[in-house]
Amino acid sequence: MFDLDLLSILLPAFAAGILVLSTHVLLGSQVLKRGIIFIDLAIAQVAALGAIIAHTNHDIEHLPFSGVWMPALFALLGAGFIAWLSKRMADELEAIIGCFYVLSAVAAMLLLSNDPHGAEMLKQLMSGQILWVNWSQLLFPAIVSALVLLTIAWKPSLLEGAGFYLLFALVITLSVELVGVYLVFSSLILPALAVNKYLGKAKFAIAYLVGIVGYGVGLVLSASFDLPSGAAIVATLALTAVAFRLLQPKLAKVLA
Repeated sequence: MFDLDLLSILLPAFAAGILVLSTHVLLGSQVLKRGIIFIDLAIAQVAALGAIIAHTNHDIEHLPFSGVWMPALFALLGAGFIAWLSKRMADELEAIIGCFYVLSAVAAMLLLSNDPHGAEMLKQLMSGQILWVNWSQLLFPAIVSALVLLTIAWKPSLLEGAGFYLLFALVITLSVELVGVYLVFSSLILPALAVNKYLGKAKFAIAYLVGIVGYGVGLVLSASFDLPSGAAIVATLALTAVAFRLLQPKLAKVLA
């Protein structure tokens, strides 16, 4: 049974989801277009690796905002590396990105292997803690997301060139902190995949709707049945995306 008292927790979590979707739908469409599906997982995992290093290195941990700039630095370096590879090994890029992700994940596990709280931190970075997001945590990501969207609106060609990797790294870094690696991947790929074959003018509006419904239903199910929030949202995002793909022919006629 859904408890209305949970709204104080669900509303900021839902706002975090919308904030993530605001940039991820556009970037996810570009990821599919470029055929580099694993880049989001790889960059998210590299950002998580930066957060782990900031946590495990006491000299870095005590520096101001190390939990923000260390993941951002690693994400930017990872994105720069992939951008460099895209011009030199384009035919093998997806395979290399996959290897990059695995190596980053293994490095994270090795760094946390002797940390008594390592398993919990790794779980938090992968699955996220979206239900524990508060309004104050959303301010900085909201400002950065707004700047990214304004930049894309001002110069859409940035998505086609190397600037895409810079924007991608910045957005992914903030998203991993809010929702975790699994939801970052799902937010990028599933709404974009849902409308990948849709040619109507409402393509992006529908992609946003798929994401919003997925987050909303996932959060409500998570709160009502005491399910892991990240896993529940990933599942409902996937189901919503599949439902749209199945209903797409009929919706295309209605929206035509």
